[in-house]
Amino acid sequence: MKFRLFLLFCLFGQLSLNAQTLKYTNGNNAWNPDSLGNHRVVLQFQGAGKIAHAKIDWRRRDEHPELKGIIIQDANGKLVSVVGSDNLTRESADIYFEASAAGKYYVYYLAYKNEGRSNYPKGLYIKPKQVDQAWLANAKIVKVNAAVVEIQSIDAFNSFYPMEVIATGKETAAIRTKYSADAFVVFPEDRMFPIKMQNDLPYRWVQKGALNTFAGSAAKGENYAFQLGVFALKDLKNVVVIFGDLKSAAGKVISSKYINCLNTNGISYDNKPLIETVDVASGKIQPMWITVNIPESTNEGVYSGKFTVKANGKSKIVDVNITVGKQVLADAGVGNPEKQTRLTWLNSTLAQANTVVAPYTPLSVDGNVISLLGRKFEINIDGFPKQIQTFFNPEMTAYSEKPNNILAEPIHFHFFNTPKTQEKFVPSNFQITSKEAGTVKWTTTNTSENVKMDLEGALEFDGYVHYVIKVTALKDVEFSNVDFHIPFDKNATKYLMGLGEKGGVRPDTVKWKWDVANKNQDAVWIGNVNAGLYYNLRDENYVRPLNTNFYLQKPLLLPKSWGNGDKGGIQINVKGSSMLADNFTGARSMKKGDVLYYNFNLLITPFHLLDTDFQWDNRFYHKYGDLDTIKSSGATVVNIHHATPINPWINYPFIEWKKMKSYIDNAHAKGLKVKIYNTVRELSNHAYEWPALRSLGTEVYSPGKGGGFSWLQEHLDSNYIAAWFVPEIKDAAVINSGMNRWHNYYVEGMNWLVNNVGIDGVYLDDVAFDRVTMKRIKRVLTQNNHPGIIDLHSANQYNKSDGFNNSAILYLEHFPYLNRLWFGEYFDYQKNNPDFFLTEVSGIPFGLMGEMLQDDGNPWRGMIYGMTSRLGWSDKSDPKPLWKAWSNFGIKGSEMIGYWSENCPVKTDNPKVLATVYKQKGKTMISLASWAGDDVKVNLTIDWAKLGLDAGEVKITAPAIDKFQTSGNYPDGKLVPIEKGKGLILIVE
Repeated sequence: MKFRLFLLFCLFGQLSLNAQTLKYTNGNNAWNPDSLGNHRVVLQFQGAGKIAHAKIDWRRRDEHPELKGIIIQDANGKLVSVVGSDNLTRESADIYFEASAAGKYYVYYLAYKNEGRSNYPKGLYIKPKQVDQAWLANAKIVKVNAAVVEIQSIDAFNSFYPMEVIATGKETAAIRTKYSADAFVVFPEDRMFPIKMQNDLPYRWVQKGALNTFAGSAAKGENYAFQLGVFALKDLKNVVVIFGDLKSAAGKVISSKYINCLNTNGISYDNKPLIETVDVASGKIQPMWITVNIPESTNEGVYSGKFTVKANGKSKIVDVNITVGKQVLADAGVGNPEKQTRLTWLNSTLAQANTVVAPYTPLSVDGNVISLLGRKFEINIDGFPKQIQTFFNPEMTAYSEKPNNILAEPIHFHFFNTPKTQEKFVPSNFQITSKEAGTVKWTTTNTSENVKMDLEGALEFDGYVHYVIKVTALKDVEFSNVDFHIPFDKNATKYLMGLGEKGGVRPDTVKWKWDVANKNQDAVWIGNVNAGLYYNLRDENYVRPLNTNFYLQKPLLLPKSWGNGDKGGIQINVKGSSMLADNFTGARSMKKGDVLYYNFNLLITPFHLLDTDFQWDNRFYHKYGDLDTIKSSGATVVNIHHATPINPWINYPFIEWKKMKSYIDNAHAKGLKVKIYNTVRELSNHAYEWPALRSLGTEVYSPGKGGGFSWLQEHLDSNYIAAWFVPEIKDAAVINSGMNRWHNYYVEGMNWLVNNVGIDGVYLDDVAFDRVTMKRIKRVLTQNNHPGIIDLHSANQYNKSDGFNNSAILYLEHFPYLNRLWFGEYFDYQKNNPDFFLTEVSGIPFGLMGEMLQDDGNPWRGMIYGMTSRLGWSDKSDPKPLWKAWSNFGIKGSEMIGYWSENCPVKTDNPKVLATVYKQKGKTMISLASWAGDDVKVNLTIDWAKLGLDAGEVKITAPAIDKFQTSGNYPDGKLVPIEKGKGLILIVE
């Protein structure tokens, strides 16, 4: 917050009797706030006697100041040992202390100590100390002899002035009396003074009064904003702001279509109209933020209009006058977000059109068969999938002509009246209603004697299928069970992940029940490396839960249809020639006219081929640093985390953007790409828009118990969830509530960063948005041939706080738009088996490749999936020797043939030692990795014809690779030594 705080204001009423003027200043970090707090009062003691008495009219916004202790120091920082107080309230206090001499003294009145984890602190305010009552009684005799010089905050960002300096009870009562016949009072306020308090009037408003006019100045083309602060004198229902065009004396007009009240109207993150109801309890303040997007073509002049605030049948009219000057802002002013010019981004529709994103291809329709990249989807006449096929080879490096069938028979429902009888549905009116490059939609109706099932289906270009199944009871009806069957082709079900199962070979039987209070589980993936299907079960009330440590604070809502109380669940096991996923609800009844939604979503995997050359070419350096040093390391992409000089504030990279641009321009000149940390799970308290976001209730900020770092407690009071904190720069974040209009802002912000700063992509640290937002950011990141690289890090979500979910399941809907995975903290690369690596970490069954993080990974095991650790993350994380080995071999352009493929031309005689081949013309790299319990020696079986090599003319060597292996020769591929938990790289040429 780049403004100077050296502001004066006179206090009236009782304060004027003391002829006292308070000055609010920036303390310029002159003390240690972690022991003394962020605020202090500067006193000047006259030196009359040994007891100092100061009357401090501090007008504090914090509740119960009497429960917080006070620390007093002299000008030299020496602690004053004897301190007492009287009449201590939020408005004022009499402070007494034993003074050693005349001079300055400092009263620290919000001193705290941080407890808990350093990145999740609990700021606890010190308690008052016991005071000798006899001493205090004598002290009270002393008249005021210490003058209040000023109130200081540790820095400008922590200041309460002017919008968090409270009106007194008498001042507030006077306003109530003056407007006793009204339901509310309106205080127009400039955008540079965001309203920050809900429970107190700012003293600024006592000085100004409740005006019925507002005047502001704006430039042509500017996104202008102002506030109408509503002070409720009674409980208010449905507060709205009504307005028309703004007109100048010359007859020119700013149309009302450019004006909006953010609190009541907008566009949701998924491009739907949003109308919010604003109720205000008596005694509360509600800011109504008004945005006026002034067209560039607007003539100079003063534009006037009447804004009417209505509630409870009462109205208040504010005459608004906006002076439009000569200046034209080509960027709408968004380069100065401190002026709240970006608030209109909350209603952005940027990149909402479902245009096809590379590498995907437009959908094509032939009858009931829809073709998409590497896959086909056939629709049955009842609207459900008849067959789903993929056309990827087992290595995931090319397409095959032979289809891989995912289904053994069509997906279908059973509505059982009794265990032996069921509703017999007749389909009708099947039609494909929309054929676009990015989406194909269809509808049908299935009707039985007792039930009508209206179906809407949609398939998108990346393989996402969305079904809305509306079931209406035509009569009162009882069901012994409702079953939704997905009959998988048994040959396409080697692996399973989800429903409480870690990724790996599919168990013979999976039995699962809903438990949303504890488990973030509503989905499963079943498949092979080159053919699979993810599905989830939801109803019309689905709300995306919080994730990453916060699931239990906002868990899934149990779907009424699928959950059916505690009766619903899933059983997966082999049944005849198929592998049946039986999604059941248990017994239930429906009254005539009752409606239930049995919605579900599918993801057809893989999404695309592996881009192995991207893996070899793009070598990530995950640390802010000197660009020449980074380039010399062999890295090609720099990941800039938050809490760095050019990206200090988490998920708000807009304050030091000029530094960031300079760094990126320099990187580009050296042939390096730069990606930045930026997501939406939490938001820095340094965001200029935070007061406006708080005015939206819990739309953007998730409700919670508050607490956390002192700044949050002092400026937000309560009803938030404290998130990540960086002690070194005191960046305190607040949790985002989930799916909301901040995602519109996020997309616009990404667009701005691409076009104004030149970022080459983003590093996502877990994801708190859905696929709608992911598609939008991929579009803006890749516009005009920008690289748009997205890599995703996730900590292992399989724990209590995260609801025992699999990271890959949680984020699978985002995988179509990612370039790399980094899974991640708490993933065990030493104890987990190869199938876990393959399904849950590598990304390969989905067309992705990854890297390792925890304890710098296992480089030998990682190599059989094309994975390394990431340079720069830790001192031990050093893939440079492997990078060098890749370059020496010439791995770019090679064909990766993984151990999971029957076509892999190299195998070992030990099932615990696996081989992946990187086949190049005239030579081959063999990567071996061991899961054996001891050091072993293995014999290689090599299909020389598949390698295109002559066994009699080649040599097999192990090149020396620093920190990985010593050199060796293995001319016949026999008795190759492999250390426990490690592996070997061999070159055949």
